[in-house]
Amino acid sequence: MAKVAGNEVRPGMMIEHDGGLWSVVKTQSVKPGKGGTYAQCELKNVLTGSKLNERFRASEAVEEVYLEKRDYEYLYTNGDMLVFMDKETFEQVEVESDFVGDRAQFLQDGMKIVMQFYETKPIGITIPLQVTLTVAEADAVLKGGTASPSYKNAVLENGLKTLVPPFIEAGERIIVSTEDGSYVKRAE
Repeated sequence: MAKVAGNEVRPGMMIEHDGGLWSVVKTQSVKPGKGGTYAQCELKNVLTGSKLNERFRASEAVEEVYLEKRDYEYLYTNGDMLVFMDKETFEQVEVESDFVGDRAQFLQDGMKIVMQFYETKPIGITIPLQVTLTVAEADAVLKGGTASPSYKNAVLENGLKTLVPPFIEAGERIIVSTEDGSYVKRAE
């Protein structure tokens, strides 16, 4: 861990504060009329999800934490647990599906992900920004319904409901954003 001055804290940093691990969400540099400059920071506890507003003066030292990041491959789901394999050591790690949240529906066999660790405990997961999925069902197109671009409802192979352009039919493969489940483009 490295020490940084309190006014050098920036969004995206991981810091140790009051015995917990915090992600810096927002910072604002404040220069009051009297006294020294300080950073007003919004922090989010990585382990519990609670939020905290804190001031750090330039004279304070803040412990910046570096997380270990490792490449993993998604293997399968075992009940409420997701099983991943370390790409280098072939060790398997099980994490609860709540750990991944709604993004778990985008996990596919063999998908490469990055898992972040703090003192050997997994605390974060990064999945690809886009995945390719097959359209299981798509609504019929109403001919002459509108002259403006329109979208229709579709259900994907993972059960996700999304809107697709009228030319997409059931059985086609499309690329979907993992951030919000929206249609990106037709897969090639």
